[in-house]
Amino acid sequence: MTTPTEVIADASDVSHIRAEDETGAFGILPGHADFLTILPASVVSWRRTDGAERFVVVHGGVLTVSAGERVEIAARGAFCEDDLANLDTTMLEELQRSDETEEVSRTTATRLHLATIRQIQRVLQGRRNSQPGALSPQSPED
Repeated sequence: MTTPTEVIADASDVSHIRAEDETGAFGILPGHADFLTILPASVVSWRRTDGAERFVVVHGGVLTVSAGERVEIAARGAFCEDDLANLDTTMLEELQRSDETEEVSRTTATRLHLATIRQIQRVLQGRRNSQPGALSPQSPED
């Protein structure tokens, strides 16, 4: 499982994976057919061959199964935990921080975009007004 900045989990001794997409929860066992699905913000869990379970909260992502044994998840953000009880509190805090950071980035990008458009409009308006024969606003005294 990877995010744009790090590998969250890499396991080779997995006997079962559980995830969910918009259609509901599903499981993946060895030999599963090739598969591709979009994951919403959700918990992905897997059981290792020794019986231990791991849990990862994904903040949206893409899950692929290939060759009946390779499962890969690329997520916008993820947080891994061995204990499901600890995941709840940590997950909420992590997703909240991620959402706040994303919102600040989106707002900054929107403001920069609007400022650029306004500057382009000013430049174009200045060119129109400086062309010979261009109409200029009439003063109230005319």
